[in-house]
Amino acid sequence: MKSSFGQRFLVVYSGVLTAVFAVTVLSGFVGTTTKKTTLDELTVQRINVVEPDGTLRMVISNKATEPGLIIKSKEHPHPTRSSAGILFYNDEGTENGGLMFDGKVGKDGQGESSGHLSFDEYEQDQAFVAEYGQKGGKRYARLVFADNPDMPMSKVVDFTNSISQLPADEQSKRKAEFMARNHYKVKPRMVISRLPDESVMLGLNDTEGRPRIRMQVAPDGTPSLQMLDDKGKVISQMPTSSAR
Repeated sequence: MKSSFGQRFLVVYSGVLTAVFAVTVLSGFVGTTTKKTTLDELTVQRINVVEPDGTLRMVISNKATEPGLIIKSKEHPHPTRSSAGILFYNDEGTENGGLMFDGKVGKDGQGESSGHLSFDEYEQDQAFVAEYGQKGGKRYARLVFADNPDMPMSKVVDFTNSISQLPADEQSKRKAEFMARNHYKVKPRMVISRLPDESVMLGLNDTEGRPRIRMQVAPDGTPSLQMLDDKGKVISQMPTSSAR
């Protein structure tokens, strides 16, 4: 009887200790998620900032862990992005802007650098871009204001995914047909540039993205102002002596 009682006592005692330990650990875990923490230094590869319901609002990442294109919390491969930076997301978990930087010594032994800040339209691409680039001894900087198609980017992504198993040339053909059929075109409206040839330029375009006014200072300091028709032909220019 004593032996049986002792065994039962040990079983109950162990169970109580386990329960107390579990409650303590879980209580501590819950407590730490609601406390503010102050650190002198934090080293990470990626930080995801989310709303209380888990909706993604911002990602800070290195090049290796950067996310793809995220639309309404669903991630898709990004065709070109490859740099460290910060990406921002709207209330629905869709990308709507970013800040990217890169830099290294290129294969030619010359320095390369780039910076990019953009603001996106709702479910669309960049409406405002500020960027800088340096490569092969050439440098450029520009501000771009653009109108984007009314079609949501998600429809383009869905279509691209639907033809992803086709040969590359067939994919290109189908995508070009899709873009033409849906009048899918990004239309730059104003561009302010420092060009690689060391000239500077202000370009104003019409609602179809066609250049209509071009103000420029050439590398040698020569200024010019051109008016163009909807075919890109110069119809008026100052100074008139250099009109073509």
